[in-house]
Amino acid sequence: MNTQRPVNIIMIEDDEGHARLIEKNIRRAGINNDICHFVEGGKAVDYIFNDPNGPAQNGPALILLDLNLPDMSGVDILGRVKGDDRLKATPVVVLTTTDDRQEIQRCYDLGCNVYITKPVNYENFADAIRQLGLFLSVIQVPDPQS
Repeated sequence: MNTQRPVNIIMIEDDEGHARLIEKNIRRAGINNDICHFVEGGKAVDYIFNDPNGPAQNGPALILLDLNLPDMSGVDILGRVKGDDRLKATPVVVLTTTDDRQEIQRCYDLGCNVYITKPVNYENFADAIRQLGLFLSVIQVPDPQS
């Protein structure tokens, strides 16, 4: 019998306006999964790796990750997640304003699954997030506990 566990979405985004826009458009796409929002990388890392409800302990998650955080680099978080045997299959979607080709390559080399550059224009950004929501509605996420 195949029982699918709900996938928690972990959003690591320090810009509250971007976070609201991301969540609003994910919801518009019909995604009703829990979203745990963190504005600081350190708190997100603590949740991901140490919290009993976090993905390292409790299973499946999808991480939406900004690279430009006030307390640490999103690239460091990506490296830690993908370097952990319990989490290496966890999908990580980088959502950032950084469009530097070397940074994009570095993220893919570390194992990010999707890299999206945030458009500066509000409507373009909203449209990109709606499309992300549609993408999230069809992907399958592995359970690290199996």
